[in-house]
Amino acid sequence: MSGHSKWANIKRKKEANDAVKGKIFTKIGKEIAVAVKMGGADPANNAKLAQLIAKAKANNIPNDNIDRVIKKAAGEGDKNNYEEMVYEGYGPGGVAVIVECLTDNKNRTAGDVRHYFDKFGGNLGTTGCVSFMFTSKGTVILENTGIDEDKLMEDAFEAGADDFNIDGDIVEVSCPPNDAITVSEALRAQGYTVISAESEMVPSTYTTLEDEKQLKMMNLLLENLEENDDVQNVYHNWNAPEEEEED
Repeated sequence: MSGHSKWANIKRKKEANDAVKGKIFTKIGKEIAVAVKMGGADPANNAKLAQLIAKAKANNIPNDNIDRVIKKAAGEGDKNNYEEMVYEGYGPGGVAVIVECLTDNKNRTAGDVRHYFDKFGGNLGTTGCVSFMFTSKGTVILENTGIDEDKLMEDAFEAGADDFNIDGDIVEVSCPPNDAITVSEALRAQGYTVISAESEMVPSTYTTLEDEKQLKMMNLLLENLEENDDVQNVYHNWNAPEEEEED
């Protein structure tokens, strides 16, 4: 669930193996648990929970898994208390990076994130040091199964989308950040195959790396952040060549 520049993130999502899909569910599951603890287990009376359930379904998470997380979070035996933490900093070559976390141990998470930045040629900054370079938008990813572009334009705009872009077997539909789930559900109802739907931070400018060492270190920074269970989302403005982005 990382906001990679250009199409890297989209392609990673489409090519996600079972392990990656499991990690996506773990991350959404944390968000659901927080929503249940804050507003209760009934989505009819908890708008945030209702949105997250829709997000989970948009990411093809089975209903049984969703129900299990809700019941666990609502039970007295669940002692997990997650807090939202956002870290900002610079990667190699001045690449702007935002890291969103949900953690039950702020000291552990802060130490891990700082370690990754230090180890891979970056530095952790203060709140607001890079977030001004990003704006929030909704992104719905569709599988291009021979989609008719004119029909997609009609369906997407009717669903509330702002724009769309076709790149081979992937379609990225853009919309207001709070409308990603609504747009994805409308498109799914029209017969489109939805790969994912979420709100993400999009950079206003991009940074290109030419140095081979910096390219390697930036890849390692992102990989380590994404593998950390406390990290929910990673956004950056690295304009990476596709061949450098593949795992």
